[in-house]
Amino acid sequence: MRIDVATLFPRAFDYLDLSLVGEAQSRGILDLHRHDIRDFSDDKNKRVDDAPYGGGAGMLMALPPLTRTLDHIRAVGPRGADPHVILMSPRGAPLTQERVRALAARPWLALVCGRYEGLDERLHDPRWIHEEISAGDYVLAGGELPAMVLIEAVARLLPGTLGNAASPAEESFTHGLLEYPQYTRPEEFEGKTVPLILRSGDQKKVDRWRRARALRLTFLRRPDLLGKADLTEAEKRLADWWKKADKTPSKS
Repeated sequence: MRIDVATLFPRAFDYLDLSLVGEAQSRGILDLHRHDIRDFSDDKNKRVDDAPYGGGAGMLMALPPLTRTLDHIRAVGPRGADPHVILMSPRGAPLTQERVRALAARPWLALVCGRYEGLDERLHDPRWIHEEISAGDYVLAGGELPAMVLIEAVARLLPGTLGNAASPAEESFTHGLLEYPQYTRPEEFEGKTVPLILRSGDQKKVDRWRRARALRLTFLRRPDLLGKADLTEAEKRLADWWKKADKTPSKS
């Protein structure tokens, strides 16, 4: 998969050369390119911002450097292909695991990282931007951190990135539930022991326990997810009973 990033701070993405994403790049699973928007400014001081029409606080990113950057990305990318261009923006649709899976199926993404008070509205045209994505209901100084979040989330789903191919199928949000609690050695720590069932060797019982704990944890911490979760009829009845009875699921 190829991902191009248009940013004022290309060095910020050096973080992605580490850990799993770095391994994915070194193994040819992910092809990541950074493009400095300032390189496409025709201003002698490499300015990329300007004052907004109508007044107001702050500056806006100017159109020409951004559109030139996107034209350059298309020119240096795979011949005969076109990237799916995403603007990282607080007014975009929330980034969810479902959206990440859809993006991971695309061969080529281009991410635009805004700065200042925003971008000229004329950039929001299908010729330049295909969708806007937000990392959450908060405002940051720029789109670099949200872009890194998106890249790492997508890279983890690319075949071959994770050592265990089953890992993505068991993580939070994969089936609409949070991930079940997990334990490792030592067996006892400060008086707390690993649940006996996880040491039983009975995989069917372990799977049932994990599913029940995932349901319980989701009910307690993210009940909003249950409406979209892939639940059995028995699990739906149990969740409804917890809700109607205002019950806190037991730990047993």
